[in-house]
Amino acid sequence: MAARRVSLPPADDLFRSTGKGEAAKSTEAEAKPKSANGGTSGRVRHDEKMTVYVTSDELLELEHARLTLRSKHGLAVDRGRLVREAVAIVLADLESNGGQSTLVRRLANG
Repeated sequence: MAARRVSLPPADDLFRSTGKGEAAKSTEAEAKPKSANGGTSGRVRHDEKMTVYVTSDELLELEHARLTLRSKHGLAVDRGRLVREAVAIVLADLESNGGQSTLVRRLANG
């Protein structure tokens, strides 16, 4: 019985370039930092990563919010997008309201 060879795609198909091609330039333009009132980067490739640990209750609340957005508002977003939007809202509030912002009040109250 002859050995069966598996056909693999060429390396170019497996590894995409991360260089500064035309598509990368347009994505970078969309992902440039915006003012706090300008919103978040939305659905673009993100180059930076940050790990945040949450409790299981916090993760359930986040997942519940994601499912609520989908079922009641027709917005299919992933957890990362949901967190980026929430962070943008909190930072805009901090910039606008300073010491009276929700973030300062919550952190001050522990």
